[in-house]
Amino acid sequence: MNEFVLTPTVDQAQEFIEIANDFANPLDLVREAISNAFDAHATEIRLAFETEVLSGETTFVIKLTDNGDGMGRSQLQSFFDLGNSTRRGDKTTIGEKGHGTKVYFNAKKLIVDTQREGTRFIASLDAPFSKLHDRKIPEVIVREEPSETAASGTTITIYGYNNNRRERFTHNRLRDHIYWFTKFGSVERQFSVDDLTAIKLHLKGLDRDDFETLTFGHPFPDESRDVNALFDEYTVQAPNYYCRRVVKTGSLPNHPEVRYSAVFSVEGRRIKYDNNPMLRRPGYNAPEGAYTIQDRYGLWLCKDFIPIQRKNEWITTKGSEFTKLHAFFNCQAFKLTANRGSIENTPAEIIQDVEQVVRTTYQGITESDEWLQLNYLEEEAEGYNTVEKEKKSFAFRVDKANKSHIASYKDTVLVEPKRESGVQSLVVQLMTINPSLFPFSVVDYDTLEGIDIIVKANDTVPVQGSKLYYVEFKYLVSSAFNHSFENLHSIICWDTELKHGDIVKDVNREERQLSIAAPGNAEDYTRYFLDNPRKAHRIEVFVLKDYLPQKLKVQFRPRTASDIH
Repeated sequence: MNEFVLTPTVDQAQEFIEIANDFANPLDLVREAISNAFDAHATEIRLAFETEVLSGETTFVIKLTDNGDGMGRSQLQSFFDLGNSTRRGDKTTIGEKGHGTKVYFNAKKLIVDTQREGTRFIASLDAPFSKLHDRKIPEVIVREEPSETAASGTTITIYGYNNNRRERFTHNRLRDHIYWFTKFGSVERQFSVDDLTAIKLHLKGLDRDDFETLTFGHPFPDESRDVNALFDEYTVQAPNYYCRRVVKTGSLPNHPEVRYSAVFSVEGRRIKYDNNPMLRRPGYNAPEGAYTIQDRYGLWLCKDFIPIQRKNEWITTKGSEFTKLHAFFNCQAFKLTANRGSIENTPAEIIQDVEQVVRTTYQGITESDEWLQLNYLEEEAEGYNTVEKEKKSFAFRVDKANKSHIASYKDTVLVEPKRESGVQSLVVQLMTINPSLFPFSVVDYDTLEGIDIIVKANDTVPVQGSKLYYVEFKYLVSSAFNHSFENLHSIICWDTELKHGDIVKDVNREERQLSIAAPGNAEDYTRYFLDNPRKAHRIEVFVLKDYLPQKLKVQFRPRTASDIH
C-alpha cells in the first residue's frame, strides 16, 4: 500500500478573475474606494469620473483621491494581494477580506500614488484583466521616492475600467449610489453617532464639469406633524405627507452579546418624492438611472451601517406594505459574501434572531394609533381618488360622445364604434332591428374565455341538434389573430389594415389568405373572406365601415349641436 500527501493549491489567476468578476455592479468600485478612505481616516475624499483621449482612443478614467493615512510598503502589498488584509481583526475598520480592491483589476491600467511618513510609492499595473485571462499574474512596478510634502494620502487612477463601459457613471446615479450603498451614506447619525460628520466628499460624474461637495449621512426627510394636523391641511391626501421614524437599539434575544441598531422611517409617497429626486413618478422627468419606490424602499439589512440586502418579506403580510418603509437594520454580526452583496454567510440562528426583532418592531408600528389612523385616511383617499377618477372618466366620455359620429337606421341612432366593445354593441343593436342582417342567429352572448358570441346557421334546426360556431368581434383586424380559426363562423370588425392576398395566422399558427371581392351589383357589398384550400369553411369578415353603407345605405356623420340623440 502506498501512502502520499496531497497539498491543495490555488489557481491564482483564476481566483483573481473570479473575485474581480464577483463585483457584478460596476458601481461597487465607488463603495470600495469610499470604504478604504474611511479606513484610512480620511477627512477629504475626491472622486472624479472623466474621459481622456489616449493613443487616439477615448478612455474612461477614474481618479479616486483621499487625504488619509496613505500606504507603506506592507499596506501597498496588501492592496494588490488577494485575501491579504492588514485590517483583519480590526473591528474599527470596514475592509477585512482583502477582496474589495480587486474590483480595480477590471481595467486596462491601474496606478496607485500614495505617501506617508515622508515616503512616496508610485505603483503601476498594466493590463491586469487581460493578463489574468492569459493565466498570468500581473506584476506591479513600484517606484519609491521621498515625498515632497509632509502630507499623507492616496490617489488611485484607473484607466479603461469595466472594458471602458461607462453609462452608469453619470453624476446623479453616482450621488444616489453613494448615499444609499456606501459608508458615506451611513444611517448612523440617526443614532446620534456624529464622529464622521466633518468628512467631505467631492464628486464629479461623467456628465458634470465641476465638483459637487456632499455632506455625510443618508438623507432622511423631516418628520411630519401628527395625522390629525396633516388631515386638517391636506384632508384625504394626508397619508402622502406623513413621515414618522422609530429608532431602536438593543441586543438580539437569543444572542445578547450581539448588538443592533435599527431605524424605521414610515413615509408617504409625496414625502418620498420630495426627498428623493431619483424616483420615477407621473409628470416628472426623472434622471437616467431612476427607479420606482418598489425598486428601492423597504427594509435593508446593513453592516458598518452600509445597506447590504433587502428583506421585505419580513415586513409584508398583504403584498406591498414595504413601500411605506424607509428602514435600515444594522448588525455587525452579519457575515458577508466576498462581494458584500449578501448576508447569507451569517449563521442561521443569528438571522432568525434578527428576523424576530424586525417582525416585533414592525408589529409595534402597525399596531400604533397613528398607523391605524394612517390606514383609515388611505382608505378614505382611495375612495376619494376613485370618485375623482370617475368624474374625469365621465367628463372624457361626455366630450367623446359630443364628438362621435352617428347614423340613423330605421329611426334608431347608431354610434360609430371606437373599440371592440363598441362593435359588439352596434351589432347587437342592428340584429335587434334586423335579425336577418347576418347569416347566423345568436345562441349565447356570454364572453366566457374570450368567446364573444355563440351562433348557429339561420335554419330551423333546433339548437341542441345544430352545429354551433362562434363569432369574434374586432375593432381592427390585422395579420395576427389571437384566437383559433377552428369553430370560427365569421369575424365582425369596424375596419381592417389587411390587403387582398395578405396572410393571417391564428394562435395555432394556421394560415389563411384574405381575399376581397368587389360588389357584383348595386345590392351587393364588398366581401372579405379568409381562405384555406385545405378547409371547407370560408370565414367571412364583415367590415362594417364598408358593409353598412353598401348593405343598409347607412352613412355616419359627425354629431351636431342640433342632434337630439
